Amino acid sequence: MALRHILFAAVTALAVGGCASNTFAPNYQSNNTDVLRIGGERPEAAAPAIENLGSFCVQTTQQWNDQGKTPDGQRLWVKSTLRQAVACR
Repeated sequence: MALRHILFAAVTALAVGGCASNTFAPNYQSNNTDVLRIGGERPEAAAPAIENLGSFCVQTTQQWNDQGKTPDGQRLWVKSTLRQAVACR
């Protein structure tokens, strides 16, 4: 009975150790600053834009959201875009 517990503990330790060795360091770099920005204050959001697509128009609203911090404490800013069909003027 004790042998089963020891064997179970050993197998569990090996499994956890094997999974932990496959982790990787996150890379917080982006060449596209239109979508992701690292550090600093919240970027300015553009004014809502209306685009005429022929039979209807689309209003695009952009907003920057705080998505947490990097391991060294810098803020992650991610742009969200909302598109709505609106009446053309």
